[in-house]
Amino acid sequence: MRPTIPAILLTTIFALPALADDWQDTLDAARGQTVYWNAWGGDERTNAFISWVNEELSRRHDVSVRQVKLTDTAEAVTRVISEKAAGKDRGGSVDLIWINGPNFLAMKEQGLLHGPFVADLPNARYLDLSPGSASSVDFTVPVEGMESPWRLARFVFNYDSARIGEPPRTMAALGDWAKANPGRFTHPDPSNFIGATFLKQALIELAPDKAVLQEPASDADFDAATAPLWEWYDALRPHLWRQGEAFPENEFIQQQMMNDGVLDISMSFDPASAAAAIRQGLLPDSTRVFVPEGGSIGNVSFVAIPYNAANRQGAEVVANFLLAPHVQAHMQNIEVLGSFSVLDPSRLHAEAQAAFEALPSDPALPALEDLGPTLLEPHASWMDRLSEEWARRYTR
Repeated sequence: MRPTIPAILLTTIFALPALADDWQDTLDAARGQTVYWNAWGGDERTNAFISWVNEELSRRHDVSVRQVKLTDTAEAVTRVISEKAAGKDRGGSVDLIWINGPNFLAMKEQGLLHGPFVADLPNARYLDLSPGSASSVDFTVPVEGMESPWRLARFVFNYDSARIGEPPRTMAALGDWAKANPGRFTHPDPSNFIGATFLKQALIELAPDKAVLQEPASDADFDAATAPLWEWYDALRPHLWRQGEAFPENEFIQQQMMNDGVLDISMSFDPASAAAAIRQGLLPDSTRVFVPEGGSIGNVSFVAIPYNAANRQGAEVVANFLLAPHVQAHMQNIEVLGSFSVLDPSRLHAEAQAAFEALPSDPALPALEDLGPTLLEPHASWMDRLSEEWARRYTR
C-alpha cells in the first residue's frame, strides 16, 4: 500500500502564500469570470483533469473554466488572427490556449500574446526560469514570460515485452529489428504531430551536425542534415506495416493496432500513456516503455493568453493554479493524468517533495531518471519541412 498524506496536512502543505496586493487585485478582478481554455480534446484523461481544474477554481476563487476542445491548436490561433483583422482588440473569444512551439512562435511574431505575465504569478517561484531552461525556451524560441508551463512531455516508444525481450534502442537497431520482424512496426502519418516527432527523433540521431537543427532550416542545411535520414528511411520503409504504403492516422489508432496484436511497438509523447492505457484495457498488460539510448525529444507544454482575451485575469489565475505544487502532484498521479511536473524539485519544501514521493507507481510507468537525457526540439521550421519532404518522397 502506498503512503498517503492526510487531507488536513495537504491543506497545510499547499496553503497559498500571502498574496501581494497586485495579485489580490487580479484575484478580485477574476472573480465571476469564465475562462475559455482552448485545448486539444483528444485525450480523455486531460479533459477530465481540466474539468477538475474548473471544479477547484470555481470553489476557491469563483473562476470557471470551460474547455474548448480542439483537434488542432491552429484553430484557436486562426480565431485570434481573425479577431485582430476585424479590429476586435478587446473581448476576444479565446482566453487561454494550450499552445505548441510553432503556434507560439507565430503568435509571438504577430503580437497576438498578452504578457509578459509569468513572473507575476505567485507560483512561478517554483519554476526554474533561468535563460535556457526548459521553462524559458519553446522550440528554441525564448518564452520571455509570454506563456506559462504546466506539464512535461517526452517522446517514448511503447513495446510488448511478451513479444520483445530487449527493444531496439537506436534508429539503426530499429531498422534491423523491423527487417527481422516485417510488418510489426509502423508510425503515424507525419501530417500528425506524433508521426512528425518520430521523424525528428530519427533526424536528431542521424544528422551529421545537430547544431544546425537549433537554427531556422535553410535549404542547404536541410538537405545536408536530412540526407542520412532519408537513406535510413528508404531501408526501413519496405519492412513497415503494409510495406510503408499506408499509415495510421494518429497515435491512438496505432495504439489500437498494438492492442489488437497487429504491431509490437507504438509511440507517444506521454511517458504515462502506456500505464494509463493498460488500466483502461487499451494496451496489453505486458506493455512497457523505452527511449532511445541517447535520450528522446522532450518539451514543456505551455499555456498562453491572447492579447485580446476577454477574461485575462481569470486566465492568469488558471495559469497560476496549474503551477501550485498540490496541483502538479495531483496531475502527476498515474491514476489522474501521469504527466511529470514542471516544477523545480529543489525549490519545493520537504512536505511538497514528500507528496510527489508518495504518488503510486506502476510497472509500465517509467521513473523520470529512466527516460535519460531530454533532447531539445529542433527549430519549429524543421517540422513542417520534414513532413512536407516526407510526403513528397513517399506519397503518390
